Amino acid sequence: MSLFTRSPLGPDQERTTTKHDPPPDGHSEEHPTDARPASADTTTTTTAGGDDGPAGEDGGDTPAGGGATDAPAGGEATDVPAGGGATDVPAARVRRATLRRLRRQTTTVAAALLVLLALTAPNRPDQFTLGTLARIPMEALLGIVLLLALRPGARRVAAVLGGVGIGLLVLLKVVDIGFYAVLARQFDPVLDWILLDDAISFLTDSVGRIGAIGAAVLAALLVVAVLVLMTLAVLRLTRLVARHDVAATRTVLAVGAAWLACAVLGVQIVPGVPVAARNTVGLAHGRAHQIRDGLRSQQEFTRQAGVDAFRDVPGDRLLTGLRGKDVLLVFVESYGRDAIEDPRFAPQVNAVLDAGTQRLAAAGFASRSAFLTSPTVGSGSWLAHSTLLSGLWIDSNQRYRNIVTSDRLTLTGAFSRASWRTVGIMPGVTRAWPEGELYDYEKVYDSRQLGYQGPRFSWATMPDQYVLAAFERYEHGTPDGPPLMAGITLVSSHAPWTPIPRFVDWDELGDGTVFEPMARQGQSKGALWSDQTRMRAEYRRSIEYSLTSVISYVEEYGDEDTVVVFLGDHQPSPMITGAGAGRDVPITIVAHDPAVLERISGWGWQDGLRPGRRAPVWRMDTFRDRFLTTFGPRGAA
Repeated sequence: MSLFTRSPLGPDQERTTTKHDPPPDGHSEEHPTDARPASADTTTTTTAGGDDGPAGEDGGDTPAGGGATDAPAGGEATDVPAGGGATDVPAARVRRATLRRLRRQTTTVAAALLVLLALTAPNRPDQFTLGTLARIPMEALLGIVLLLALRPGARRVAAVLGGVGIGLLVLLKVVDIGFYAVLARQFDPVLDWILLDDAISFLTDSVGRIGAIGAAVLAALLVVAVLVLMTLAVLRLTRLVARHDVAATRTVLAVGAAWLACAVLGVQIVPGVPVAARNTVGLAHGRAHQIRDGLRSQQEFTRQAGVDAFRDVPGDRLLTGLRGKDVLLVFVESYGRDAIEDPRFAPQVNAVLDAGTQRLAAAGFASRSAFLTSPTVGSGSWLAHSTLLSGLWIDSNQRYRNIVTSDRLTLTGAFSRASWRTVGIMPGVTRAWPEGELYDYEKVYDSRQLGYQGPRFSWATMPDQYVLAAFERYEHGTPDGPPLMAGITLVSSHAPWTPIPRFVDWDELGDGTVFEPMARQGQSKGALWSDQTRMRAEYRRSIEYSLTSVISYVEEYGDEDTVVVFLGDHQPSPMITGAGAGRDVPITIVAHDPAVLERISGWGWQDGLRPGRRAPVWRMDTFRDRFLTTFGPRGAA
């Protein structure tokens, strides 16, 4: 009987036994003379083990019942004669093992890239380039050091907390990018939650309730996905660091030295973006300071709001220079300085303004223009309105909430105290508006009280021309009333700028059904917003329409006692203007009586409806006091 022995070879080496091996006692075994050649009785087997991956990962497959196992990856199974006991290894198993390894490696690389992107990505869209990602994040180095120092249980807890924390910072960066793209500022995690309701309302008005609900659900799923994926990525990298702690330590030392060298030398691939990155820590630190500064700013605002030189001025000493005049204060949505200076908009918009100057001059009106700096960009019209009328800088929703519950004397309130009839024409208001009490309007006409029976134009409930016609019908055109002060908000130039109504003869307006065909002719929002050039063109057209409506109204219905102040509330979003466009908006005063414009001769404003580049620029919160002073008893400014 033959004796088979095994040698202690490695897991990937073949173990070979033959009848000619010496027995354990070291003596040779005698062979019969009719023995077959040694090569005919030689058998080859391989040990179990397959893929020698790290502990906890997939190993090789062992055939049932013992016997031989799969051949090493890349090798071929050895043919075994019948009755030899070894088993053929299917090539499919080798391929599966290879694919498993490839999937594991790909997943690990993807996890590393995901974390690297999260730590190095900026929070501003204009800084998002490939060069900003080619950096060394300090937070990653500190995280690896912490993981190496912790015990296994604490390491896993730290990985989960770190993954969730990085995920939250990613979400903050994404929201910041959206805010910079639309509002030209970063998100305020304390004060900006109120905008969520406005965002849902805007989506509902723009794409319908179903589309708005779908967008909200998708946003919630994305939030969950970011947090889960980031946590899983950090956990996977944590296991890798724990398995290869020596290599991880060496890597941290080498990369840490490189980070320090880049920080000392100020190395930059993209100008202004250092290779030695620490923007995630800086972002978190900045938000902490933002909250602290916000509290200090609120205290300063409360102090400023308590100081008002006009608080106790009696009505008979207010606005004496405008006695007997009907004063219309008209806000034009998104009418910013770029509309009259950016070459993409200025030629057409300025043609409307210049032609309007001539038309109004022919009707006996003169005008003066300048700029105001708005507290907001892209949205937040209520911040601009309250800033202009209260004489306080309202640049946050916290300040807005505080001012609307105060007894601050507003510009409209001053007219009311001085015995004007004050009315608000608010086509953008679609529900109860308790904030309107701040402005002391005797009567507010919202979208439900203007008699409009025509179609909506996306966010705009009705065209601007109809709004002005309704004001004429309900208020300005009524005889034998007291002097009128009206705050009018025009909304046709509000995003998404499709469809845009066309100007029609005033006699054809009726109840607004004349606009039905126009509402069906606009471009789809998806097509428009996917093409920035077309979107900018439609924005320009909307401004032309709004300005044409104002100019034509004054020409058609103005008289010797009409005074119109019209201005933009804010610049459009950076999607229209591009980054760094500024916050200035044009403002114009139109009057038939020369004495009105004589009062403001000291302001240095320029003639006509279009302010030039050298026209004065005031902060919007200074307008109330200048206006009340100029048109008060002293008549000087």
